[in-house]
Formats: sequence, structure tokens, C-alpha cells
Amino acid sequence: MKLIGMLDSPYVRRVAISLDLYGVDFVHEPLSVFSTFTEFSQINPVVKAPTLVLDDGTVLMDSSLILDYLETLAPADKKLLPPSPAGRAHDLHILGLALAACEKSVQIVYEHNLRPAEKLHAPWLDRVSGQLLAAYSLLEKQLPDSQELTQASLTAAVAWSFSQFTVASVVKADAFPNLKRHAERLEQHSAFKRYPIE
Repeated sequence: MKLIGMLDSPYVRRVAISLDLYGVDFVHEPLSVFSTFTEFSQINPVVKAPTLVLDDGTVLMDSSLILDYLETLAPADKKLLPPSPAGRAHDLHILGLALAACEKSVQIVYEHNLRPAEKLHAPWLDRVSGQLLAAYSLLEKQLPDSQELTQASLTAAVAWSFSQFTVASVVKADAFPNLKRHAERLEQHSAFKRYPIE
């Protein structure tokens, strides 16, 4: 398998870490949707990161869809989502919050980095920042205090680290001590260290 995309994307990073935890052999090709657009488009014309190329040439995209596929392949002792409907619903709730935080962080980054300064739209930034902080406020209260490494816990940590890497001026770390502690603990895990934010 080949994972295409840069590790400065939380979506690429969550897939890389998950592949590692699932015990799946893969090659990481750090192509950018910006600087290597043409090369990326030859693998996936949609140029969406992450892209996962299976051994038979099938191209999957979107981190949640890729991880859904990988979860079906994982043996019982390596699965990252609970099998019970109640447990799965709980973890999907946490995942929804973490992925919303990723999305809103990315929107803020793009607004600042891709739009000329004189064209920045303050009401939009205020709205997105409010949504970002709402997601983290709920995660701060609802993230289980557990040592178990699950898809929900790892994605929450990846999201937090990404936000601190990109929009720390919006998401003040001291306001979210549980998330900060959680991410710091998981960033010490060998899988996280193998695939750091770059």
C-alpha cells in the first residue's frame, strides 16, 4: 500500500498512525496538494490527501473512508473502534468533534495563507473560530480519561497537536488542560513519533 500526502495534514497523519497500529506495511509518499500538485494528480486526479493506493491499484481517499476500510481488515486484537453499537456511537461522537476541530483549524489556516490580507473576512473567521473552540470545549469535557489507544483517542490527539501547530493563537492550550495532557501523552507513543507533524 502507498499513503500519499504530507504529515502536516491531520488527516494524513491519523491514517499513517492508524496504519502503523493496525500493523499494515505501507510506503509513505509525502506529496503536497500544493507544491507537487501535478505529481499528486497522476496518482489521484482529484488531488485529495490522504490518498491510499491499495496493492491492487484501487485508490481510496478521505481519511474516514480509508480508516473504515482498514478497520474491516484488522484482526480483533488490533481494531481501533469498539464493536458494540453503544461503544461505536460514543467513539464516533468523539471522532466527529475531533474531525470538526481539524476542519475548522484548516479553514483558518487557508483563510490566512491563501487569501490576500486585504481580503480576509473577519465575520467568517470569527464564526469558524467559534466552531473550533466549541468542538474543543466539548472534547475537553467528553474525552474519556483512559489509557486505551483507540481511533477516537488518537484522532483527538492528532487534531489537538495540529491545532497547536497551526492556530495556537486561537486555541489557547492552558484553557484545555485535559486535551493538552492527553495529546502530550500520545505524542510519546512510538507510532506518533514515527509520523510527526512536519
